[in-house]
Amino acid sequence: MRIANMVSDSIVDGPGLRFTVFTQGCPHHCPHCHNPETHDPGGGREIQVDELAQAMRQNPLTSGLTLSGGEPFLQPEECAALARIAHEEGLNVWTYTGFLFEDLIQEGDPGKLALLDETDVLVDGLFVGALKSYDLLFRGSTNQRLIHVPASQAAGAAVLWTRPDPLAHFTRTEI
Repeated sequence: MRIANMVSDSIVDGPGLRFTVFTQGCPHHCPHCHNPETHDPGGGREIQVDELAQAMRQNPLTSGLTLSGGEPFLQPEECAALARIAHEEGLNVWTYTGFLFEDLIQEGDPGKLALLDETDVLVDGLFVGALKSYDLLFRGSTNQRLIHVPASQAAGAAVLWTRPDPLAHFTRTEI
């Protein structure tokens, strides 16, 4: 797998403490991209999926894996393999992509569908600098969506993910 970098303690790439892999190579070249060094498909470095999995297991506080970029759907088989391992470890999986959920489904590429099957939340859509906002949760521009992939697959249409309220189970007297 070709990656630009990995971060073992991200708190901005999804909820909780995350192991984030920045894949190398991106066809979108969004102006004002946060990670322009990931665009060149020949950049970065090669690493085996099992090495990434071993690094992911190092922190017992990790709650999830995030596949970012670059563009993870350029390496869907490798990303799906790592995501499968994350699920086996009890972690949730978020994947960032410049592609739209509907286009990935319609394309029907088996590797890309396998990565979708191993993704819990898909952050889709190109980053658009004119729509950038620091008030957004886990995304850079307002056109990007947080898609609950299993619910979307069941519904046959994109279902947006919403952050669970961590205090929802408490009554007023418990707070």
